[in-house]
Amino acid sequence: MAASELMVLIAGIPGILIAMVVHEYAHARVAVAMGDMTPKLMGRLSLNPKVHIDPIGFLMLFIVHFGWAKPVMINPRNFRNMRQGEILVALAGPASNLVVAFFVVLFTILYNYFGLPTSEGFFMVMKLMGIINVNFALFNIMPLPPLDGSRILMALLPGRWVYELLRLERYMFILIILLFVIGPLGSVLGGVSQRILYGMQYFIVLFL
Repeated sequence: MAASELMVLIAGIPGILIAMVVHEYAHARVAVAMGDMTPKLMGRLSLNPKVHIDPIGFLMLFIVHFGWAKPVMINPRNFRNMRQGEILVALAGPASNLVVAFFVVLFTILYNYFGLPTSEGFFMVMKLMGIINVNFALFNIMPLPPLDGSRILMALLPGRWVYELLRLERYMFILIILLFVIGPLGSVLGGVSQRILYGMQYFIVLFL
C-alpha cells in the first residue's frame, strides 16, 4: 500500500466513526422520543463508539469501502403512532449524517475565513468527514432492504408488499455489496455526494 493511500485511510477514520455513531444514535434517540424504550434499555442511547461499532463492518470499510454498524433494535408496537414512528426513525439516521456534513463544511469554511493555522492533514480529515457522512446518508436512504430507505417504503406499502420485501432482504444485502464493490453504485454515490457538498458550500458562502 502506497504512503498516500495509507494516509487517506487514516484520515478517514474520524469521519467513519462519527458517521456510524451519529447515524445509530439518531435512530435510537428518535425511537425513544416516539415512545419505544428498547434502544435505551439496550444501551444504544449513547455516543460511545463501542456500543455502535460492528468490528467486522468497520473493518470491511477499509477493505472494500463498504461496511455497517450494529443496527439499533426497535419495537414499532411501542410507538405512539406506528407508521409515523417507523418513518421518522428510519429518516433520522441519514438526516443526522447530512447535518454532520453541513457543520463540517461550515466549520471548514469559517476556519479558512478567519485565517486560522492549518495543515494538509487537517483539510484531508475534514474533507473525508464531509464525504463519508453524505455517502452514509445517500447509501442508507436507498429503498433496498435492509437499508433505512426500505423501512420508509415498507411503512407506506400494503402488508403483502412488505412481506415480499422482507423475504428478499437476505438476497438484497448480497446484491448491494456486489453493486457497491464491482458495480457502479460507488461511483454514482460519489458523484451525487460531491454535488451535495458543493451545494452546502454555496449556500454557506452565500450567507457569509
